[in-house]
Amino acid sequence: VGAGTVEYLYKPATKSFFFLELNPRLQVEHPVTEGITGVNVPALQLQIGMGIPLSRVPDIRRFYGLDPEGASSVDFLNDEYVYPTKHVIAARITAENPDDGFRPTSGKIERVRFQSSPSVWGYFSCGVNGKIHEFADSQFGHVFASGPTREHARKALQLALRSMLIKGEIRNPVEYLIELAGTEDFRNNTIDTAWLDRLIAEKSVKTKFHEKDMIFYAACWRAHVLVKSQTAKILDGMRRGHLPLQADLRLLQAFRVELAHESVKYNFAVSRTGQDAFAFTVGETTLEACFREQPDGSLYVKAGGSVAQISGVEDPLGLRLCVEGQATITFPTIRDPSELRSDFNGKVVRFLHPDGADILEGEPFVELEAMKMIMSLRAANSGKIHHSLSAGAIVGAGDLLATLELADPSKVQMVKPFSGTFVLSKEPDVDTPSDLKRQISAGLAVLDVPSRGQMIATMLCGYRPSPTLSDSGVGAVQTLFKSEEGKEVDLTEALTVSSMLIATFLDNERFFAGLVGGDETQIIKRFPGTPEELLAKILAHDVLKDNVEVIASCLRSLSSSFALEGSIVALPDELKKNLQELEALPDTGGYGQLKLVAHRLMLQMNKPLTQRREDVRNLLVDTARKDLPSLANSYDAERRMYFGLDLISSFLSDDDHSIRMKAAELYILRTYRGYTIDDIDTVESKEVVENTPAAVLHLSWSFSPPGVLGGKHRGYAIIVPDMEAYESLKKSWMMPAYPDIEEIHILVAKVPVVGDKRVEKHEEANQQVLSNTSSLIAALAASFDGKQCKKVNVMLGHIGRVPSYLHYCKSSDWKEISEYRGMRATLPHLIELSPIQSEFTLLPLQHGRVFALDLGTSNDKKSEVVFARGASHVRTGLDTFEATTLGDLLTSFDIIERFLHSPILDTKHPAAHIFVHMVPPICKTTDRDLKYVQVLFASAVQQCVAEYGPRILKLRISRIEFKVWMETTPPIAMRLVASSSLGWEVKAFQETLEEGTGCTVSFKNLDSQEELDTMQMLRPPVETLRSSKRGIARAAGSTYIYDFPALFRISLMKLWLKTVDAEQIPSQLITAKELALEGDELIEKDQAGKNTTGMVVWLLTLKTPEYPGGRDVVLIGNDMTIKAGSFGVQEDEVFQKASALARARGLPRVYIACNSGARLGTVEELKPLVQIAWADPKDMMKGFEYLYLKDSDMATLPADSVRSHSVNVNGETRHVLDAILGINLPSTKGGIGVENLQGSGLIAGETSRAYDETFTLSYVTGRSVGIGAYLNRLGQRTIQMVHGPMILTGYQALNKLLGQQVYTTQDQLGGPHIMVPNGVTHELVANDQDGVEAILSWIAYVPETARSVPRVLAATDAVTRKVQFMPTKSPYDPRHMLAGAFVDGEYRPGFCDEGSFREYMEGWGKTVVVGRGRLGGLPIGIVAVETRAVTRHVIADPADSSSRDIFEPQAGQVWYPDSAYKTAQAIRDFNRGENLPLVIFANWRGFSGGTRDMYSEVLKFGAMIVDALVDYKHPVTIYIPPNGELRGGAWVVLDPKINPEQMEMFADVEARGGILEPPAAAEIVFKQDRHVLEMMHRCDEALRQLDSRAAGGEDVAQAVKEREKLLLPMYRQVSVSYCDLHDRSGRMKGLGAIHEELQWADSREYLHWRIRRRVQENAAVREMMAAVPEISRAEALAGVQELCRRGAAASGDEAVATWLEANGPEVAARIELERQRAVEARIYEMVGALPVDRQVGLVRDLLGYVRVAGSRK
Repeated sequence: VGAGTVEYLYKPATKSFFFLELNPRLQVEHPVTEGITGVNVPALQLQIGMGIPLSRVPDIRRFYGLDPEGASSVDFLNDEYVYPTKHVIAARITAENPDDGFRPTSGKIERVRFQSSPSVWGYFSCGVNGKIHEFADSQFGHVFASGPTREHARKALQLALRSMLIKGEIRNPVEYLIELAGTEDFRNNTIDTAWLDRLIAEKSVKTKFHEKDMIFYAACWRAHVLVKSQTAKILDGMRRGHLPLQADLRLLQAFRVELAHESVKYNFAVSRTGQDAFAFTVGETTLEACFREQPDGSLYVKAGGSVAQISGVEDPLGLRLCVEGQATITFPTIRDPSELRSDFNGKVVRFLHPDGADILEGEPFVELEAMKMIMSLRAANSGKIHHSLSAGAIVGAGDLLATLELADPSKVQMVKPFSGTFVLSKEPDVDTPSDLKRQISAGLAVLDVPSRGQMIATMLCGYRPSPTLSDSGVGAVQTLFKSEEGKEVDLTEALTVSSMLIATFLDNERFFAGLVGGDETQIIKRFPGTPEELLAKILAHDVLKDNVEVIASCLRSLSSSFALEGSIVALPDELKKNLQELEALPDTGGYGQLKLVAHRLMLQMNKPLTQRREDVRNLLVDTARKDLPSLANSYDAERRMYFGLDLISSFLSDDDHSIRMKAAELYILRTYRGYTIDDIDTVESKEVVENTPAAVLHLSWSFSPPGVLGGKHRGYAIIVPDMEAYESLKKSWMMPAYPDIEEIHILVAKVPVVGDKRVEKHEEANQQVLSNTSSLIAALAASFDGKQCKKVNVMLGHIGRVPSYLHYCKSSDWKEISEYRGMRATLPHLIELSPIQSEFTLLPLQHGRVFALDLGTSNDKKSEVVFARGASHVRTGLDTFEATTLGDLLTSFDIIERFLHSPILDTKHPAAHIFVHMVPPICKTTDRDLKYVQVLFASAVQQCVAEYGPRILKLRISRIEFKVWMETTPPIAMRLVASSSLGWEVKAFQETLEEGTGCTVSFKNLDSQEELDTMQMLRPPVETLRSSKRGIARAAGSTYIYDFPALFRISLMKLWLKTVDAEQIPSQLITAKELALEGDELIEKDQAGKNTTGMVVWLLTLKTPEYPGGRDVVLIGNDMTIKAGSFGVQEDEVFQKASALARARGLPRVYIACNSGARLGTVEELKPLVQIAWADPKDMMKGFEYLYLKDSDMATLPADSVRSHSVNVNGETRHVLDAILGINLPSTKGGIGVENLQGSGLIAGETSRAYDETFTLSYVTGRSVGIGAYLNRLGQRTIQMVHGPMILTGYQALNKLLGQQVYTTQDQLGGPHIMVPNGVTHELVANDQDGVEAILSWIAYVPETARSVPRVLAATDAVTRKVQFMPTKSPYDPRHMLAGAFVDGEYRPGFCDEGSFREYMEGWGKTVVVGRGRLGGLPIGIVAVETRAVTRHVIADPADSSSRDIFEPQAGQVWYPDSAYKTAQAIRDFNRGENLPLVIFANWRGFSGGTRDMYSEVLKFGAMIVDALVDYKHPVTIYIPPNGELRGGAWVVLDPKINPEQMEMFADVEARGGILEPPAAAEIVFKQDRHVLEMMHRCDEALRQLDSRAAGGEDVAQAVKEREKLLLPMYRQVSVSYCDLHDRSGRMKGLGAIHEELQWADSREYLHWRIRRRVQENAAVREMMAAVPEISRAEALAGVQELCRRGAAASGDEAVATWLEANGPEVAARIELERQRAVEARIYEMVGALPVDRQVGLVRDLLGYVRVAGSRK
């Protein structure tokens, strides 16, 4: 029996059926038959196969209307079946592309969503994570819809297809089928066999969509994918230790998205305006959208009022975008028209044209096989074809098949860029199912339009403002405080938003602010959160500069708004807290401006003008007028706060006349503090009063400036109620009848506040007030001139605000002096601003009650200075003068510091000068106290620079000046001056005052009696010269090299203050002799900053606590102000000569490195002369052939300027350049190229020799580049300033080489986090002052010369003191063993003298600790062992994106490659130039011998330890500490036999030493328990009895086994203990492996004397061997020891050391005697080597020589 499917064609016109085909199988459409008939066809087939007649099949019987259970027969030819009651329509779901002629596609299927219903059923052969193969049938699903009518079935099908979702790499025709089922022909059922082909050909069936919507959604998808992939890339790099590149961060903020559709290219500029918010600009339109990714990878998009759910797939052909409920559309990749590519996956069957043949546009060129079909591809353009593949090749979509040589490139259709307006549909989601709309809307509910504050907050988080906004971040902030027309600013909202913005800023920057000061490059390492959280912070920090401007603008707006309100009572606590945190931000790192603005706002908040006003008023009521002078000059701490002019002026408008009078008089008395005021009184002249109706009060007085007796000046004040009085004053103002009134004060009691609270209105009002006041002064100028008036001061009393103070002068033509605005009337005179203004143009920074801070620019524009000048009215005496001076200095520091990083100063790096005028005379002083006051002032300055040196350096303070008065008659004015250029040495001057004015006209030096005029005092020549150079050095992050001697003086002062009382400090702590190169020699020459060579040398004599009489040091330093500190030929020569001097004299050589590497330049004289020979003068793009000089130009150059050869071109002689030499030309003086490299080689070799022969130390500040960095390393010992990178190439040059911004700072290449972990940097410091202190601290351990022994200091920590910190068996910090530590709350001192141990190279080779310390005052070098586990961090290379951070664990008590190298390095450093006795606390278990460490050369570095010890010339003490152990290879590299002349080993009684640790040794020597068992049977009674029983033939094996098992653990411990007994100090001592056993508590005293003795013996032995070269060391040592036995009468270490130190002359005499004996022996030997006849003659000649020489003596 067979089965098959018969297919017919039906012709509606004739209602005829035509046979089409017979398939011997079941067709996939069988469910249609089943749906109509109700017959299960597959089941029917099986039943037929089983032999069941059709008439007995229930479904067949039911179809014919019969009883399903019946058995009657059916006449299938004649019986009528029941007519069907439903219609069924089927839809095939295939992997075909309806946009490309239904070509098959292949690929993965990620998701299929389909829901069956009563009217629709479907099935799929491929589900989630399935795949359609390119050789499979394209159909993978079928959907069947049924209904009572055909129309019902059609609608059900459409609805089901609309709800279907298929996601993956394939295409499908679902949207096409939806549209197809809706066509009129299909609805009317008028289709035929040609219908579908016709529709496909005509492309009349298309999915309905709004074109611009689809394009926009495609742009959204690509933007989302780009951000997502870019974020993933950055996060992956961060997890591997890479900070994101700035270019990568920019792609998270703004980028471009391109799309092509219908030959139009849409180029969207995308700005990311929030975490999920974007702005798209195309053409003239900007559209904003919010995204939200869903778990299935689709994207909810909200744009305007519409929402959509989209998904997309990028394939080689382009982007396939699906908008759910609407359409799927492909946006093709923009292609090169000369490339022919595959549109789908398949196999190349054959090319239809041979390679190189011409083909036409639209002509098929290749056949591909895909899904059992052969399909041809057509050429898009005409041209010559070249095959890229061969037949049989498997290709994917987008693969290149062939290339075309285009026949006519001009005819190729080009993609045109879009322009104009881009308009979305009003309802793009009109066809989206309502449930999907609701779902999308719910998902996007959180993406509503942000508020103004939220928008600014997103900008602070690193996102871009929308292009639709006209305001930037700063502008947006201003809108918070800008009132709309007719409305006031909502300050409550402004406060709330401001608090939120500041909190957002702090949240983003708190972490980065904590890194400032050296950890700026350690962002990933230090961040405590996830990489995602860190990326968010980095995005915000990337726009720090913009964010600072935004927050600063916010703070300034708050300040302005608060000023309008008078004072804010209820400032939110959160805002207060945030302001305090802003004020506490670091000075550097970009936060300086915010600190300043926040500080100003905090001051404004903390000082409401209405505070305690009522108390002051009551006091005025209670105070009699006669007591006002004493009240004005009151210095009572509690009352001083009451009587500031700002507060007193508020009572000038009081309703009580007596209060107004007292307030006015008190105002004048307070204004003229320090002046002598007489006969102050109210002007009650009827003429004056009646003729000045605007005035409410007149005052007049006479006064004398400070220091002036007699010569009274007249002052006059008029008080008017408000500014309305101005016009009246212009018309009628009668002044008192004095012939001259020198100073006039106009006090306006009340200037009302503008009712409108808008900031701009207040600014307008303020400007109007100033204009009106200036107009008043101009109108009254003639009246002022008539009274011989010189100054007019105007006080404007603003209601609820600080008054304004304006200054007008006759000398300025009665124009306001804006530089004085805000100053009290007498302050400019007291702080002597007039002389400053004669030399500098002042820019006010801040003016207060008694101080002014201004930026001065010199008239020649060469220097800028911050002038901090103030007046002090605090009365002081000799007993309090020093403390008061120090307090005033610190106050000045605070004022300068707050403004140091203001926008005005941030990039200028000006010096700062402090001037303080102590107005009241120093109590009870006479002219005899002038020198004493100088001493007190010097003490205060010394204390200040010693304690606050780093701060002085940071604030760039270069001059401190105080003016004080002696309480004499008349008072004597004294000027006290200290400057950094003179090492803060104080100079005192007595002032000569101008009679009448009190102005200073000259200054007499109290020491030299030299007189200086005002300008000489203001701008000393040296200070003037150095001022601009200091700015250059500061800009480089360093200190001017000529200021370093002053830093040494400060640091020496600090060192001495730690040692002795101030009065015991030696005078002249430092003497600096500058050395300059003249000819070939260095000579002493004080250049005082006038040097022309960028290398400076001093021979310093330093009086240190170790050498109070002075020790010499050679100091070499780069001068950054000369050609950026680069090394030229002259610099190299100076460096080499200075270093050679240090070597020759054995002096410490200190190098201050701040440079730019070898100097690079060109011959400047040739640049304007060089000509170019172009290959084609008409087309320069073809290049040039050579460079040449004209014959006339060549004649002007000196010989050896160039090397050239002549050619003749068109009659012109050209000198073609072969090489440019530049010899004898000015621009090459000092070197420009290879000659500088030669010099670099010279000083590199010199530095290497210097390290071998003397003490070398480098301090890196600012930067050290190229040869500078090599010099630091060649000198070995390096101190690095936190911001002083050592680099070979600048990061900008490396970025250019790499083609992208990989590095952002020099610190990434050579900063402390590079140079400390790799051991190049030995010590890290914060600033140059700390750097100099570190230099002196290091030199403190170094002997006076390389040929002397270290100086032993008087012990401050008794050498007999017990060592109380006990090393434990468990891991501990070895530094505690050396320096002491608190244990259980009790301090337990360590091995070294308290406070003397100083660790070096701390960040490198962490399993070893090295440093320097003192033992009973004796300097020693120390190597100790870290017993705890540590981690070595190898950072990822920013230039290699595939690299990652590596963290290598390292066990304690083990040498690794880095720590072995560190040990060898330290030993070499101690040996060379430092001459330190070495103490090694040996506690190593051996070397790490794993693959990684063997590859990393642990063997090589371990051998270097032996090399270093062999070369060691000073005593070496190896001490195995308590609970320490020295084993295997570790013992080998430290055994004293390596250098028996210098090395001795000691072991603590609790120490161990051996090959292996006892457990491992026991495992070997006890033969894996065999010997242990033997010991059991020998020692255990029970086992002995069992052995006896066994010997008697009894079976006791089981009992023996159980007994052995029981005892084995204990006997193993016995075996370990047995092996341990071999490792103890007793055996070491008995075998001679160690010199002595020691008790840890007593080790200090023993080793002190032992080392001290050996140091002295070594020194004597070296001197003897130098005197007697032929003597061996053993003979020399024996001689010294014999001398000691006779002299000391004892052989103990203490006795010998003490005797050698005390009897230097006797030792020297013995050495001299031995030298003479050796000389005699050599003479005899030489004479004896001559023939006998020559011997007699020689002896005779020698006798004659001796007689003559003796007679001459």
